[in-house]
Amino acid sequence: MGIGSAIAAMSALVYQVWPTYRRSADFYLELVIKPLAWPDLLWLGLLPGISEELLFRGVMLPALGLSTAGLIVSSLCFGISHLSNFRQWPYAVWATTIGLMLGYSTLATHNLLVPITAHVLTNLISGIFWKLRFQQQHPD
Repeated sequence: MGIGSAIAAMSALVYQVWPTYRRSADFYLELVIKPLAWPDLLWLGLLPGISEELLFRGVMLPALGLSTAGLIVSSLCFGISHLSNFRQWPYAVWATTIGLMLGYSTLATHNLLVPITAHVLTNLISGIFWKLRFQQQHPD
C-alpha cells in the first residue's frame, strides 16, 4: 500500500510540474474515466491492476529473466501499452517509470501481490482524484 500511495503522490507532483504530462494524462484519463460512474472506479482499479500485473510482472518479467534487462524490457512494454497515440508520449514515459517501480517491487519481494496491490491502489486514487477534479471544473 505504501508503494501505491507513493506512486499516486509522485503522479500528482509530476502532474503539477510537467505541463506536457498533464495534457497527456488529462487526454488519457478523460478517455478512460469520464464515462465511468463512481462505482465503476472500483473496477478501474481492480481489472487493470490485476491483469496488467499478471501479464507484465507475472508472465513477461520471468520470461525475459528476473534481471535488470528483464525489468527494463517489461517496463518499456508496459509503458508502450499506455501509448494511445504519439502525442501521448509523456504518459507512456510515466507508465514506463511506474513499470520500473512495480517490477522492482516484484524482484525485491518475490511476491506478485505487492505490485498488484500498489497498481490497484494507484488506479483507485488517481481515478477518484481525477473524477473529482473533472466534476469541479465541469459541473453539470
